[in-house]
Amino acid sequence: MNIIGINGSPRKGWNTHLLVEEALKGAAAKGAETELINLYDLDFRGCISCFQCKVKGGKSPGRCAVKDDLKGVLDKIHNSDGFVIGSPIYISEITAAARALLERLVFQYISYNAGQKPLFDRRIRTGLIITTNAPEQAFEQIGYTARFKGYEGMLGMIFGPAKVLYSAETLQVTDYGKYEMSQFNEAERKKRREEVFPRHLEAARTLGEELTQPV
Repeated sequence: MNIIGINGSPRKGWNTHLLVEEALKGAAAKGAETELINLYDLDFRGCISCFQCKVKGGKSPGRCAVKDDLKGVLDKIHNSDGFVIGSPIYISEITAAARALLERLVFQYISYNAGQKPLFDRRIRTGLIITTNAPEQAFEQIGYTARFKGYEGMLGMIFGPAKVLYSAETLQVTDYGKYEMSQFNEAERKKRREEVFPRHLEAARTLGEELTQPV
């Protein structure tokens, strides 16, 4: 059993990174071998629409042909028994690195032949961990609820059972007074980090355990 965790945040040691690590701890507790990959350590870009993954009789059917730092990550995911991707929300979307990963990961397995199933030939469990400073009660209004369901559906269509876990109203910095961030209450955010974030870590650990279950 091999579970891959991908940190799509540029900030190591912060919310997203910690949650992905905790998910991997949960998978490891169930006997899985785990690996954490930090996307911002890699040099890569999103899909370039070369269509080499769909050329009839081509050299790379169903697999991304671009050879950069992401190639090895895509190979590891292809051979894994499950994976989890973590990303903060930047300007109402997952990070550019996480989005680029999904473009390359998902598009290679999509078939444009009528009636053909996705080209990923197994069913595995996947997870997406989202962190955001927005409050949960605003998710519907700002479109997060639909967006998260969309990502869950996309992963589920290609790979199998998918689950989105989110952590809202996260602590962004240790000293809010240093930044133009007066709309946030530092004391409340730090209290939430101490009292609520541990529950999110536990939920991430449970998600990691679930990733090891057979489909």
